[in-house]
Amino acid sequence: MASRPSVTDSKRLLLMVVLSAGVGILSGGAAYLLVRLISLFTNLAFFGKVAWGEIPDISHVEASPRLPIIAVLGAIVIAGIARWAPIIKGHGIPEAMEAVLRKQSRVQPRAAIAKPTSAAIAIGTGAPFGAEGPIIVTGGAIGSMVGQVVPVSPSERKILLASGAAAGMAAIFGAPLAAVLLAIELLLFEFSMRALIPLVVSASIAGGVHSAIFENGPLFRVPVHDYAGLTHLPLYAVLGLACGLIAILIQQGLFASERFFREMSLPEFWRPAVGALGFALIGLLVPRRLGVGTEVVESVLAGELALATLAVLLVAKMVSWWVALGSGTSGGTLAPVLLMGAAFGGLFAAIADEVLPNFDVNTGAFAVVAMAAVFGAATRAPFTAIVFVFELTRDFNVLLPLMMATVLAALVATALSDHSLYTEKLARRGVRVGGELTVDSLRTTPVSDVMNRVVDTFSPETKVGEVAERIARGGRGAYPLVDDEGHCIGMVSKRNLLAVHVDDEADLTSVMTSDVVTTTPEARLVDALKLMVDEDVSHLPVINDENILMGICTRTDILRARGQEFALERLETGWLAPVLQRPGAEGRRYIVVGNRTLGSPELSAAIAELVAQPGDARFHVIVPMHQNDDLSDVRRRLELQLELIDGLGARASGDITDGDALVAIESAIKADETEGVILSTLPAGKSRWLRADLAARARSHLLLPLTHVISEHVTAEPEA
Repeated sequence: MASRPSVTDSKRLLLMVVLSAGVGILSGGAAYLLVRLISLFTNLAFFGKVAWGEIPDISHVEASPRLPIIAVLGAIVIAGIARWAPIIKGHGIPEAMEAVLRKQSRVQPRAAIAKPTSAAIAIGTGAPFGAEGPIIVTGGAIGSMVGQVVPVSPSERKILLASGAAAGMAAIFGAPLAAVLLAIELLLFEFSMRALIPLVVSASIAGGVHSAIFENGPLFRVPVHDYAGLTHLPLYAVLGLACGLIAILIQQGLFASERFFREMSLPEFWRPAVGALGFALIGLLVPRRLGVGTEVVESVLAGELALATLAVLLVAKMVSWWVALGSGTSGGTLAPVLLMGAAFGGLFAAIADEVLPNFDVNTGAFAVVAMAAVFGAATRAPFTAIVFVFELTRDFNVLLPLMMATVLAALVATALSDHSLYTEKLARRGVRVGGELTVDSLRTTPVSDVMNRVVDTFSPETKVGEVAERIARGGRGAYPLVDDEGHCIGMVSKRNLLAVHVDDEADLTSVMTSDVVTTTPEARLVDALKLMVDEDVSHLPVINDENILMGICTRTDILRARGQEFALERLETGWLAPVLQRPGAEGRRYIVVGNRTLGSPELSAAIAELVAQPGDARFHVIVPMHQNDDLSDVRRRLELQLELIDGLGARASGDITDGDALVAIESAIKADETEGVILSTLPAGKSRWLRADLAARARSHLLLPLTHVISEHVTAEPEA
């Protein structure tokens, strides 16, 4: 049950909005400085002048021996900065993810200075990178720094870190919506109003900074074209599948390069210099692969490059990027992957045009689609990739094939590789990254759905010795105390009995805890779990508004909600199963529920009637255990019942469960198609289940035929 936000929550959200707005302004400023630094170092390195306006295009520079010297010197400077701030190594996004997952979103403030400076030096000296990776780390460091200065929780600091990263990306690319999605998919690992509102505020402000400082309009301009609908969609689908394979090649090549440099006997300080020498030598042969590559992407989209040129560009960019980033220098991933995707899309379009000359293949459209597909597959962030490329081009005509090709590429990449471009490094460090944003069942399930409604209670006058004996026999670790009207007035636990020495004949009032931590049936399980953790208790009495005991909720009960969530992933038979199933392959399935009455003549007779009906029958026996049951006795009764069913010529299986019988029945029904339920109990005066009205509740909840078998089978203890 959703609850209305408290005044405190609203104030915290307002504070987060104010802080995220500040983070957006600072990250926008950092993006401006990063671009200007890249321009400054590029002009100094290649043109020998001091200027820091727009980033000059170096894709057409003449091949010169100066290039390797410039690249190596830049790499040595970066290696020196890395000794001061190791986080600058590589593209930085895995480090930002690790800060969120392992370090309570704490990033060293020096990263806000070291990452943009080192990246600007790398790009300015010819490295095949873009500004997006560095600005994501820089913005994240700014957000984290604000979250370390201002009193916030680690969860709120995570939101500020993600807000800074999103703001940086929005300020560089002018794509605020994609920036928000990237932060959600790669950094936040949650989708909630408290996270979304600050994120959007920060990205919106940074997007405004982009419009004010840089040229407004699409980053990449696509020539005018028409989308031909279903006639071209199959070809885009093939492109998507091929992009998935290229994405795997791109990431596996990078992983191999990183492994090569890790195993190199050369000191770590000099490895970036080796990588710089490698990409510089490639740059001497293929200058187009140098620098950010924005102008090259536009040439590809415009269809200005021949097939052979596209192939050389793709291979050269890929290899130089592998060598540079794998060596441990400071760089990024997004811009290079976009260029490689565009080159592959243009190459695919050129080949398709040769093979299908009458198909009217548009190079720009295929290049745009391939950019998103390769990026989405390599990062496992297809939604971000779709929106990002759409924002960069603002080409609505290509949106439908863009969507389909991107998800198909992600499908191929997911099937062929366990890790993405960003998670492989974390996996090597033992950091597990969850890739799914799912509904948390603990936040949506009320306590009433899992609590035990049948509760063993004691009166205040009960003797201490009686309770101690019950706990010693394997009962619960804590019991509620109720008065004659059913009010919960206290709790007694094993801890109470061990704390002080009390005579066995003393009343429970001498040891009970009167300050009881309770919950209500309407409370969410996450709130109940928080109470247990905060108050260091394992049992929560569930009471109504009049303090009447309604049940009890334990940690095991809360875990049962997770079990119900897992049940949603089990395959169901579907409507076609009876048609497709071979005659007699499975047979009718019945659920048998019992404990003390298992093996009784009455239950055996009811099962025999079902076995005698036409067709095969199979039975699944559920034994809900009571806290006082001996596990070996329960197993013996279950084995006896399974043998009796087998003797009738039917198949049987069984489970021993802990907790509410109705919940156990519902879980078993969800696991497979069921014809009906047999509930076996003792007579009304002896059965706890009947006192809890289990038969009536089962009939109203299950919507299946229910046979209630009453057995006179007598035992020392009634069933749970």
